[in-house]
This record gives sequence, structure tokens and C-alpha cells, in this order.
Amino acid sequence: MHDELELLREWDADAAPLTGPARDRARHRLLNAMAHADQHTGTRTGPGRRHALRLAAAAVVATAVTGTAVLIGTEGSGEGGAPRTSTPRVENAAAVLNGAAAWERKQEKGPVAPRDDQFIYSKRIIKETEQKTGKVKTYTDEMWDSVDVSKPSLTMELGREMWEEPAGKGGGVWPPRKWSELKKLPQDPEKLIWAILSLGSRGGSDGRSISDLDKLDRYEAYWLLGELLKNPVLPQGLRPAAYEALALVPGVKTIPGVKDSAGRTGVGIAHTGREPYEGKYLIFDPASYEFLGFRDERISASGKKKYVQLSHVVDWGIVDRVKQRP
Repeated sequence: MHDELELLREWDADAAPLTGPARDRARHRLLNAMAHADQHTGTRTGPGRRHALRLAAAAVVATAVTGTAVLIGTEGSGEGGAPRTSTPRVENAAAVLNGAAAWERKQEKGPVAPRDDQFIYSKRIIKETEQKTGKVKTYTDEMWDSVDVSKPSLTMELGREMWEEPAGKGGGVWPPRKWSELKKLPQDPEKLIWAILSLGSRGGSDGRSISDLDKLDRYEAYWLLGELLKNPVLPQGLRPAAYEALALVPGVKTIPGVKDSAGRTGVGIAHTGREPYEGKYLIFDPASYEFLGFRDERISASGKKKYVQLSHVVDWGIVDRVKQRP
């Protein structure tokens, strides 16, 4: 710990002043580099680790100030572990997701609590590309979801309107729309994972740790958290907690250099556990960690065509009736 504190003091003394977002990015990169330094030196003390941390700090400052990183040679890269110059490296999934949680907490305002008799309105843009021909179609989908699921909801899928009937007694949806149910979800990341798994067929923790989850548990946790994050209205603190929970799920990985439906380049977060779902992931800004949108894939009814879908929400609000807009 002494090494880290001394290193941070030296960094602050030597580096040019950073903006708030740049400092946040640098902090995440430094912590991530420290973790890698532990892995490569095999110890938390000693001159080898300290040398690695100094190289890590140099990489952090260079990236934060100039956008070009000096990377520590790993996995055989570089001569004898010597640093090399490269383009900025995308951090691991945990660093991106924890960064997204930090960004979200800064943006959050007071909670917006819808009444049970209201509707949650959302509008999203979907850009769909037919993989073989490259033909692109753009859709604008709008949705009006009954908050307590007691009224018919109107949704759109690729421009087609569909009515969703009210849920029967004891029925519901995931994620919950009713505010009282959303507020019951724990905001401790690990407890949130076990809470959502207990709602499905996989059961609760039974004394297990997150690292003990089997492949089905891991993917189900990833998928259910992703569905929760699609909800445009969540109690304050729940969205950051969901990002932090995703960071704990084993098998989550980054996919650099992906585009969202607005043409912005980001980093994808996907799960490696289920092959058919490798093309489905969340997209984040690689610098600020702001959430940008989703990537998905679908197969035509004939099974002969494959489509890549990119989507992002452009508007949302709480309204009193179907087809009313904020």
C-alpha cells in the first residue's frame, strides 16, 4: 500500500493537471495496471513490482495526457519485458464496467418514481444489417409499458406494433416495472446477482460465492442484468449497482472497436459462456465509460439470413396513457 500511495504522490507531482474525466480514466487505468503488475511479478512487494508500477504509472499519464499509451510487455511482447509504444489499450471488462458505474453515479439526479397507473415511454433507434448483402435498414421503435403490468402495453419491434396483454394475478415481467418491486432489488452488487438468480430456475446462493457459479448461472446472471439495464427508469443507485454486478460475473469479456447505432466507436462487453450469444453485447464509450447501446443478432424465420442489430435509446419518460409522449 505504501508503494501505491508514494507512486500516486509522484504521479500528481510530475504530471500535468488533468480534467475530471481524464483523472477518472487515469485512476481506473492505474488500478488495472497495478493488478497486472501483481500478476506478472508474482508478489505485492519488492523491486520487481515497484519497477512494474513505475512503468504502469508512465503508461497511465501518457494515455491520460496524449492518448498514446506506453504498455508493459506481457505474454512475450517486447524484448525482456521492455515497454513498447502502442495505441491505447482497452482495459479488462471489470475496469470498463466499474468505470461505467462511476460515470452513472455522477449523472444520476433525484429518483423519478412513476405511479402504478402510469406508463414508461421509451424510443430507440435500431440499425439492422443483413450480414451477407450488407443491406442496412433503420427502425424507430417506441414503447409504452404499463408500470404495474395491469393495463395493455404497446410495444414495437422493427417498426411493427404489438399489444401486450395485462399480466394475470401473480404474473409479472423481468425486469420488474413496478417501482416498489424495483426498489426491493439490493444495490450491493453480489447480493443483486443472487437476488436475480433466485427469481429464476437457478435458485439462490446456498452459501456459494460468485466464483462458484456454473456456466448456466454465469450466463443467466449476465443476461438478466443486461435486461435490467434496458429499463430506462430505475431507482437511484440501481443502475450503477447492476454495472458493478456485471463486473463480478465470471466469463465477461471486452470486444474493442465496435460501433453503436449512432456510429460511435466503443468497447463491447460480452459473455463467453454461451456460443449462440457471443454476438450480443453492451457497448460503452472507451474513454468516459458512458453506456452507448446494445448489439444483438437475429436469424430470419427461414433460417437463411442473419442480421446484426445495433440499438440505442434516444428518448424516454413517464406518461399517463398509451401513445402519449413526454
